[in-house]
Amino acid sequence: MLNVGDVAPDFSLPDAAMDMVRLSDFHGRKNVVLYFFNKDHTPGGIVEAVEFSDRTDAFSQCETIILGVSLDDCLAHDSFIDEQGLSFDLLSDTELEVSRLYHAVHEWEAQGVVRCGIERSTFVIDKSGVIRHAFYHVIPKGHAAEILNLVKQLG
Repeated sequence: MLNVGDVAPDFSLPDAAMDMVRLSDFHGRKNVVLYFFNKDHTPGGIVEAVEFSDRTDAFSQCETIILGVSLDDCLAHDSFIDEQGLSFDLLSDTELEVSRLYHAVHEWEAQGVVRCGIERSTFVIDKSGVIRHAFYHVIPKGHAAEILNLVKQLG
């Protein structure tokens, strides 16, 4: 698990428009709320995404951007963003590379087959690239408001 005070692992992933987004591009400029969710179009995925999107302006006033990460491909993210009217980037981690870096992968066995998914997790990363808050096993409802309150305290 990653902990408060750890340097956030750098990464590069494609967004819904297939443009590469690199965490280090925000160093010195923006705080980053990086959240991992299992899938677009799921009840929890919708709730969490919409609640973050509803607060995009407030996060922006705190010099903070939101990045959501799931296993969905870029086309699925593009559709999900349009359907839900989201105002932040969703990144595609189809190979689970970044999710593994952040220890956000959940594995289980079903009928003799090991399956993988993303464990809902959120990281608040400051402008210097340091993790200021780390949450695993997140409950979607109300989570965005909780994270916004924490970001406001970053100063």
